Amino acid sequence: MTKYRIPRVKQGTVYLLCVIDSLRYGSSLHGTEFSGGRLTGRLLDLKDIGALLFILAVMVVSFYPRIAAAIVLTASLLCFPLYFYFTVPGVFRWLLPGAYAIPLRTNFVWDTWAIVGVLVLATATFLSLRTLSIREDSDPLQSTESLH
Repeated sequence: MTKYRIPRVKQGTVYLLCVIDSLRYGSSLHGTEFSGGRLTGRLLDLKDIGALLFILAVMVVSFYPRIAAAIVLTASLLCFPLYFYFTVPGVFRWLLPGAYAIPLRTNFVWDTWAIVGVLVLATATFLSLRTLSIREDSDPLQSTESLH
């Protein structure tokens, strides 16, 4: 069981970074005009649900890393749109046209915390996919020829 300890610690650490970033990012948007928008309010709600799922994944990762990985994949999908809305608003508006209250000034905005959020979510997604693709009962150091 100890051979799985290091990957679980990595998973837990990255998932905790996701919790911190998702709770930190967007918390200043609550109670503003952004949270009341037809589209933007839903983006904020999705991010809040994703943050709760990240918290759940951090609590579960020690005991059930594969379940935590599936939870994190779902949470990442819920959080990504808000980060993309703030970093690439031109592409976002092209994909979801509508009447926006604020005019588009540029297609790319350097928002450090949003970019950090995208990088943390991408890392968590990679680790989760890796966790889901590796069988826990197999030993990578043991070949199939030595079993016979």
